[in-house]
Amino acid sequence: MLKKRELIGQESHILFDLMVHPEVFPFVRHKANSHDEFLFLTKHTIEAEEKGELISRTIIDEWGNPIGTINLYDIENGAGFLGTWIGKPYHGKGYNKHAKEAFFNEVFYELGIETIFMRIRKENIRSIKAAEKLPYVIKANESRKVVFDQLNAKEYIYDLYEISKDLYSLYIMRQQTANDETHALEA
Repeated sequence: MLKKRELIGQESHILFDLMVHPEVFPFVRHKANSHDEFLFLTKHTIEAEEKGELISRTIIDEWGNPIGTINLYDIENGAGFLGTWIGKPYHGKGYNKHAKEAFFNEVFYELGIETIFMRIRKENIRSIKAAEKLPYVIKANESRKVVFDQLNAKEYIYDLYEISKDLYSLYIMRQQTANDETHALEA
């Protein structure tokens, strides 16, 4: 479902073509207007990850094809900002949920992250609905007022959402308990 970012020719061409779709491009944090610029940004992303500044993964489908990226930017004091985009042909097929869970498992349990923030443009209804569907996400406009105010210093552009390691862990434990109960009933 996820793999480390790479500078492979075919993969970069596929990701670039998916990223520039008009329904995806406005919501991509690091936009590239050409394939060469996309390669440059990907190289920069890989180097920034090696320095511990961010975490970036390519989202792949069940056949190993690249379909988008998921990133944790601006990492500071065990917290960072999530950035995810998935190509238009893959919207509404469940990839977002699976990619996020795989990514959260890695960053929370292997890489020492404690908090993930999501800043979502208030007009990005699709992303707001996707975030609010996740039981471990809380809207943090009030509870993280300092961060919210920093994001919206000039005007109200973003809503702020938070995923804590504790809340995510509780969700995972509940899922495992529910699965164990289902298996016990089937036996």
